[in-house]
Amino acid sequence: MHRGDEREIVEETMTGGLGQRSGSTGSLQWLQIQQQHQLQQQLNPVISSFSPPINLRKSKVGACPSARERFGFWICRIVGRKRAGMSLLFLVSLLVFISFLFSLNKGEDGFVSEVPGIQSSRFSERPIADRFNNLDRHIVSNNSANLEISPKIKINESVINRPIYQNQSRIHPPVASADPSLPPGHPCQHFTLPPPPADKKRTGPRPCPVCYLSVEQAAKLMPAIPSATRVKNLTYVTEVASAVPTQGSSGSDFGGYPTLKQRDDYFNLQESMHVHCGFVKGSTPGNATGFDLDKEDIFDMHQCRGIVVASAVFGNYDEIQEPKNISEKSKSDICFFMFVDETTESYLRKSAALDNSKMIGLWRIVVVHNLPYSDARRNGKIPKLLLHRLFPNVRYSLWIDGKLELVVDPYQILERFLWRTNDNFAISRHYRRFDVFDEAEANKAAGKYDNASIDAQVEFYRKEGLTHYSLSKLPITSDVPEGCVIIREHTPITNLFTCLWFNEVDRFTSRDQISFAIVRDKIMARLHWTVNMFLDCERRNFVVQVYHRDILEKRLARMMMMPPPPPPLPKVEPSRISFDQPSRKSSDDRKSLVDKVPEKVPRSSGRKGSSRHGRDRRHRKAKIGSKVAEFS
Repeated sequence: MHRGDEREIVEETMTGGLGQRSGSTGSLQWLQIQQQHQLQQQLNPVISSFSPPINLRKSKVGACPSARERFGFWICRIVGRKRAGMSLLFLVSLLVFISFLFSLNKGEDGFVSEVPGIQSSRFSERPIADRFNNLDRHIVSNNSANLEISPKIKINESVINRPIYQNQSRIHPPVASADPSLPPGHPCQHFTLPPPPADKKRTGPRPCPVCYLSVEQAAKLMPAIPSATRVKNLTYVTEVASAVPTQGSSGSDFGGYPTLKQRDDYFNLQESMHVHCGFVKGSTPGNATGFDLDKEDIFDMHQCRGIVVASAVFGNYDEIQEPKNISEKSKSDICFFMFVDETTESYLRKSAALDNSKMIGLWRIVVVHNLPYSDARRNGKIPKLLLHRLFPNVRYSLWIDGKLELVVDPYQILERFLWRTNDNFAISRHYRRFDVFDEAEANKAAGKYDNASIDAQVEFYRKEGLTHYSLSKLPITSDVPEGCVIIREHTPITNLFTCLWFNEVDRFTSRDQISFAIVRDKIMARLHWTVNMFLDCERRNFVVQVYHRDILEKRLARMMMMPPPPPPLPKVEPSRISFDQPSRKSSDDRKSLVDKVPEKVPRSSGRKGSSRHGRDRRHRKAKIGSKVAEFS
């Protein structure tokens, strides 16, 4: 700042900030303008109160309007008006471009919530959970008329009075408070989820920490008696004559072609119910019913009691993954059964992975004959949803898809997702989608099934009243499960749920994620029952997903076609010179050593200081020659 400017600013302050400068010309003229402005304010105070103030300072030609706008004043003074305008335009364009890139990055790293009133999170590991982070901070009370979820969201009394368990599926925010439902002294009472990782390079879904009890503690918490439900007795249709298609029926011989009237009646819950649930051609599942099993395998399956872990690989579609981190107690108490078809069995025997013991690690291999469907994925839904028919004496089951590797003890999983929350059915929700209609479109885009069949199924559900997911479905947090893991207690209500779910898969498409919500909602509308839909990142904590066999084989073939890498260069050890003993070398060796000393090309003499550098190089050569002479 120049001294003249400082003097003018000081004088301006002393005059009351009216913009007058004592040393400038025309001050009397600006005083007259000021007096006229004050008179106008007295005559018309309303208009003058909204009129902008008049700048009484004289503006110089080519200068900025006001010296009080310091930032713009100095920019204009240095670069001028035109250059300042161009610079401002460039900065605005740069900000717009950066915001556009940020929005693209946000779309890749996280998923924006489409539910109004719920904030989304960039934690891509669990985008659905983060949409409902604030729900755990409120308690559902049947006595209140309205439940405030956020300052702008309220739930009416009909939603609150929906029949649910007190310990329903809890939704954990990234940093959760202590669980008040746990008893005092529980090891996981003060467990909190850490904040989401900040690794921008890895944007896919990832596992999150889960608080497990030890195997011994978890096993002791296994309930002594089964859970009580309204449905007391559940029997199944097994008449051979019923497996005939009639008008209004759809499905298969294995499912028995239930009519639409029978389908509707099955949702009217009674204490005793008789429903279609597959295996309709025989009294014993697996014995001439389709999905046939050897008698030895049926006997071993009926001997399994307590807990079973089951999986299946059909069509040689996956590699069999052996469970890890299984305790000795679980190895002795829990059954591990793997169902395979004849194609997979042939591959296992050719690869010497399966012998006459029918064991691969902990898995007891069961070969299935006479598969009822041509679609391997639909065949896989039989053991997935109808385990209670195959294992009639089992209390708890853990189903995992054949592409998954179990890495946590089953006792710990059951305690965490069933016994601790007082639930009898648990399944993880989809990591990205929570709307059935979005799931259907994603299946069509990925070519998972015939598009016309998917459209017909979704339209049928729409006419039955299925709507897009919205806040009106709370406390339900998702309509789309990640169905590769099912944890459940074998009770009449859970058996009924999976039977009716399987009937939908048999009637419509094999995409069980589309038919899950309609069956769950119809049962929940008539019964105090709910499904524990836990976080997908928690599921990824106890199972590890492996690629399907076809993907692995394609990668292997691609690697075989690649040219082999070049051989590694031979390692040449540098010659070592001993300083303890004098080197015994001939004069020719010493001469060759001197010749190998690199010589730098002297610089041109036209540069200043070239003679000094030349002397330094000659001096270094003399030193090198003297050192070689010392070693000789």
